[in-house]
Amino acid sequence: MRTPLYLIAAAALAAPAHAERADREKEIAVVADHSQGDDVNKMLVFEGNVVVTQGTMRITAAKVTIKEDAQKYKFLVATGSPVTFREKRDNADEWIEGNAQRAEYDEKNDKLHLYDRAHVKSGGNEVNGDYINYDMKRETTEVSGAPPGARVQAPSRVKVIIVPPKRDADRKGPANPPVDLKPDAGKP
Repeated sequence: MRTPLYLIAAAALAAPAHAERADREKEIAVVADHSQGDDVNKMLVFEGNVVVTQGTMRITAAKVTIKEDAQKYKFLVATGSPVTFREKRDNADEWIEGNAQRAEYDEKNDKLHLYDRAHVKSGGNEVNGDYINYDMKRETTEVSGAPPGARVQAPSRVKVIIVPPKRDADRKGPANPPVDLKPDAGKP
């Protein structure tokens, strides 16, 4: 069974980088001030200083609601001031981190939606907008100054910062090292 809590952090990066894959096999720990379950409606609610951890992944929120449909797919909604997440990238010494006022994850459709002052960062790359939608099946991202159906209000804008990767030539140093100049022997 896939874990939607892991996927919030894994899917949050709006680039082809992946979160720590080993995390999805680790146990999930949820700590909150209050928890309430409803077996009939297949719903679980955590409220008050919610902290979710799984391996290197950590999510904080004021409230997390998890619903399960008849096919056992999960739909997760996290709200907070703000919702934050952080997870180590797979095969890299970098972290994926971000925040938004609300995060929704639809396991059936493999989509993550971040609403209201959404921000995702990995390495030097950053994505900001009032709405970020990441489709994990298609590996596509949409960033907007407003959620779907809403009008973009000034000054809401999308901001993306992309740091170019280091080239091999940059790592090795200059192709032609500087020449040491010697003083002219014939002049004082």
